[in-house]
Amino acid sequence: MNMPFEPNANHAATAPAFLSVWDIHAYYGESYIVQGVSLNVHEGEILALLGRNGAGKTSTLRTIARLADPRLTHGEIWLDHKPLHKMTSYQAAAAGIALVPEDRRIIAGLTVEENLKLAQIAPPIGWDLDRLYELFPRLGERRKQEGVTLSGGEQQMLAIARALARDIKVLLLDEPYEGLAPVIVQEIEKTLNIIKAQGITTVIVEQNAIAALNLADRAIILDTGQVVYDGSATEVLENADLRAEYLAI
Repeated sequence: MNMPFEPNANHAATAPAFLSVWDIHAYYGESYIVQGVSLNVHEGEILALLGRNGAGKTSTLRTIARLADPRLTHGEIWLDHKPLHKMTSYQAAAAGIALVPEDRRIIAGLTVEENLKLAQIAPPIGWDLDRLYELFPRLGERRKQEGVTLSGGEQQMLAIARALARDIKVLLLDEPYEGLAPVIVQEIEKTLNIIKAQGITTVIVEQNAIAALNLADRAIILDTGQVVYDGSATEVLENADLRAEYLAI
């Protein structure tokens, strides 16, 4: 089993990964949620961030995206040698971080196309509408439909497309398969592989651990806010004891 690296004094200059998280600690109010998480993600890689409910997965994603909650109190986050830990959420987004939250945050009252265009009001602008509709044909068919009236799977496609409408470097996905039929999960998996082929780095948090592991290159497992496994996704798939202990599968 491969365990996480140790931080060092010169990590800003020497970190080999595209996204490096170094010993982060974060709180919701007085609740100590993220308790010293470190991880490396290489450019173009898909990382599955796994664990039981309450393990700190979503909080880790939100901390990387520099949202106000949870509150980062210690540690560093580097994206392509840029210090995300010193940035606001807006600055992190401009630097190339895109978080697709579990609730998708589709804007009511706007059509599919208006949701996408809104993401492109300010630079840096990513994929144009034609390219997005080529990736998600269903969205092209429903471009004039109000976004919140789409099916759950279509809303997830819209949320991912909206992220790609920006010029992003890292896509953070929180429970992208939640509530979706298996056929839609397979469709989104194919899309994520296409996105990977474009060189976009992806971190996926997903309760459907088997689906996430089949998609991912590597896996990190959290337990009570700490990393307990860092290694290949294949090893987790093949290690029944590890899955039973930390993933209950």
